[in-house]
Amino acid sequence: MKKRYWAILIVLFLVALDWYIRSPDSRARALTAAIETQASDHLKNYPYHFWVMRVDGSTAVISTPRNFDVPAFKVLAVLYPKIDTSDPNNPDFVAAEQQLAAAQMEARAIVLTQPGIKDTRWELDKQWLSSHFIEVPEH
Repeated sequence: MKKRYWAILIVLFLVALDWYIRSPDSRARALTAAIETQASDHLKNYPYHFWVMRVDGSTAVISTPRNFDVPAFKVLAVLYPKIDTSDPNNPDFVAAEQQLAAAQMEARAIVLTQPGIKDTRWELDKQWLSSHFIEVPEH
């Protein structure tokens, strides 16, 4: 009985610690709330929801589903499963790429209007990618 009690206690502690480490700070939550409230209909309805991961000084670190390690075609295949992402010249693919860029830039613009934020940086949303079965780079 005592061993089971301690095992449960340790698991609860580890879950709480993991939550604390991963949870965004209050400033990041406020910036994410600004994105959600000030977003256009396009951004509000976009299939990926940009969020502020953390604030480093006056720089907000914003989530992104793509970068050089995870090309847009992999992400767009998940966001828009009906689009042929194997052909980069497909007009639907090009339009989807432009929509992603527009959503990303709008989220950035909203964050930059917030007090105390002078710059933004993009960071790959590895948790989102993993949850959508997209290979996440190791580095």
